[in-house]
Amino acid sequence: MRFTFDAARRRLSVRLAACSFAVVVGALASVAAQAETAAWPNRPIEMIVAYAPGGGTDLVARLLSRYLEKELGTTIVVQNKPGAGGAIGFAELARAVPDGYTIGFINTPNLLTIPIERKTPFTWKSYDLIGNLVDDPGAFTVNQSSHIDSLATLVKYAKTNPGAVTVGTTGVGSDDHLAMLLFEKAAGVKMTHVGYKGAGEVRGALAGQQITIGAINVGEALAYQKGGTPLRFLGQMGAARAVLAPNVSTFREQGYNIELASLRGLAAPKGLAEPVKKKLVDAMAKVASDPQFKQQAEAMFAPLRYLAPAAYATELERSEASFRQLWKEMPWQEK
Repeated sequence: MRFTFDAARRRLSVRLAACSFAVVVGALASVAAQAETAAWPNRPIEMIVAYAPGGGTDLVARLLSRYLEKELGTTIVVQNKPGAGGAIGFAELARAVPDGYTIGFINTPNLLTIPIERKTPFTWKSYDLIGNLVDDPGAFTVNQSSHIDSLATLVKYAKTNPGAVTVGTTGVGSDDHLAMLLFEKAAGVKMTHVGYKGAGEVRGALAGQQITIGAINVGEALAYQKGGTPLRFLGQMGAARAVLAPNVSTFREQGYNIELASLRGLAAPKGLAEPVKKKLVDAMAKVASDPQFKQQAEAMFAPLRYLAPAAYATELERSEASFRQLWKEMPWQEK
């Protein structure tokens, strides 16, 4: 009996020691995590862009990264992860470790429309929002050598040549693609969709006359014009003429009630430590209000519209509901 009692006592002592060790290890891990959070950032941060180099998101990301580096005191490396209309980059951002060392741009409507049309490892709620930066209206552009000089001319040609008009976009479910579908419906025409990995590729195809129409956002198109790309606007899709393009008439002015734009904001994987999130949000807000940053962004034709996280979430929720209704009325998925 004594042997049994002693053995039980020894087993109990071992268990207590193990529990004490686990508590100590847990406490040390907690202290280490708190120290790591307090020291953040102490190594480079990766900024994911879900589109190819040369597009509007990429250009703004590289400008923003330089200013955020100054605010956060570390290097920010922009990584392009293009493909699937942005889904590849969005998914990579969503599954990254939420330690503040991976952030990235999220773009509407693709961020909202892709999860509507198919199962994805992300929705807009998969992220901690840092702030929206850009609100860029869509537009139809053509090569300057094109005989098409207005939406009316486009409609006349498309009706005479069904399917002959090719429209380059940044992929299925993008604002550009939805605009094309809405225009087809409103004008009673049939055009052919050509998806690319980013606006830079659409620009190249338009410059090389490989497509008829380049569905490119206003800011991006203006930047390409300034850079020497021979393109001409047919119309812009804002509710009113953009300040950056006051001479370009809206679709609505030309008789087509189409209004679409792309929000481009910064986010991180869901689950950031609050101190890290606050540092990122504060840094973003400070950069967005910096006169020098705004001047440089405007020189790049980036239509700025800063939204703090709460306002950004409200805008995304409203837009998601709108696109879900549109999906019921006019599914945009290509077969």
